[in-house]
Amino acid sequence: MKTCHIFCAGGFAGLLEPPAKGDLILAADGGLRHTQALGLAPDGVLGDFDSLGYTPAGPEVERFPVEKDDTDSMLAIKLGLAQGCRRFLLYGAMDGPRLDHTVANFQALAYLTGHGAFGYLVGLTTLATVLAPGQLTFAPQDEGILSVFCLGAEAGGVNLRGLQYPLDNATLTASFPLGVSNHFLGKAAQVSLAAGQLLILWDRGAGLPQSRTEEGI
Repeated sequence: MKTCHIFCAGGFAGLLEPPAKGDLILAADGGLRHTQALGLAPDGVLGDFDSLGYTPAGPEVERFPVEKDDTDSMLAIKLGLAQGCRRFLLYGAMDGPRLDHTVANFQALAYLTGHGAFGYLVGLTTLATVLAPGQLTFAPQDEGILSVFCLGAEAGGVNLRGLQYPLDNATLTASFPLGVSNHFLGKAAQVSLAAGQLLILWDRGAGLPQSRTEEGI
């Protein structure tokens, strides 16, 4: 599955995995600094460049006005989808100075699930994804905290297995954080749901899920 690696302007603590041959590498505004530090040549550089402070040169650069509907990370996501990517890793998308952009990136993950794709925000200490009906499985050696939140009015048929606080066919709502601060137990763990969407956050040290199944992908 072709992966789109998007570099945004927030805090960056290194790659989770190296880009593979054929993957797409995009720099969203100030994320260009991260690609430059890594010695990566992005396939596209786009944004309004208010974070970067200047407009870079090159045929891969596309500048947009500051007054626009899409965030710079959303511009990159739309380009990645148009290029056939269905798996997205977004760096520098959670640990910037503006909380509103972090929330916007949570919504961008939901946008991906609605377009036959999925993504992960790779933060300094935390990973995040949005799961539509489907299942994530984590390896037995994973450690740390995992939290799940309803994204939308209601998430139904939620199952948490192999974690300190299990759930069986539960319904989560946006008005009560029942799924916060769960813990890995040193055995295979699963998060699944039958309807709606879940925002899932866990410690970066655990890495990406061992497997993922999702309707429509």
